[in-house]
Amino acid sequence: MPMSRRAFVLGAVAVNVLSAGCAATGRGQRLQASLEPPPVPQGAAVEPVAFDAPRTPELDARYAAIVDGGHEIPAVPYWKIDPKFYRQQVPDPTGEAPGTVVVDTPNRFLYLVEEGGTAMRYGVGIGRVGFTWEGRGIIHWRQHWPRWKPPSDMIARKPELEVYSVENGGMEPGVSNPLGARALYIHQNGEDTLYRLHGSPEWWTMGTAASSGCVRLVNQDVIDLYERVPYHAPILVRQTALSV
Repeated sequence: MPMSRRAFVLGAVAVNVLSAGCAATGRGQRLQASLEPPPVPQGAAVEPVAFDAPRTPELDARYAAIVDGGHEIPAVPYWKIDPKFYRQQVPDPTGEAPGTVVVDTPNRFLYLVEEGGTAMRYGVGIGRVGFTWEGRGIIHWRQHWPRWKPPSDMIARKPELEVYSVENGGMEPGVSNPLGARALYIHQNGEDTLYRLHGSPEWWTMGTAASSGCVRLVNQDVIDLYERVPYHAPILVRQTALSV
């Protein structure tokens, strides 16, 4: 029997809650990572269709399937996403210096400020408790195809995750890994905030708060961002919306 859109969306939300997240003890305090891998899908799911945007050769190429680091990243059906969340160059609304990354949490945008008054804008999904942290920091560390290592308190709740523990070397990189193709690690005042920018295959979560991750981008976009972000780039995470 075909899966209804409502059933699929509810199932996707449940997967998102399990698949990636950050938990905070309070605003301005360090975040506790709680990323968990998605379950292995049992058969193909019916994708929800929220938009029917025009397709173009340029966008087909931008979000095409690619092989990166030996991993096969599926194409993104971008025409099913609100076009405002496509990667695009826009007038800079942030007022920040070139090279700065700005996360506009309420609007679900991430900006990389460029020279000349423009910015590269990416649509993002924001984790539920990712709304509890804001402030300035630096992108202290970046990683290709990172391993995922659940913290000990998560393993205590879910012993089956022991196989991915730090002692066991973590979860192998790949498209099923909750951190996706790239991860960018945010530090503040010399300490790891445990706040992350990372990739995700779950394209339908862009522009939403359905994910419980920190800040997730589709893998094609996080790869593009990774290549553009300068070393030790400053980052500003906002909980008040920019005027777009």
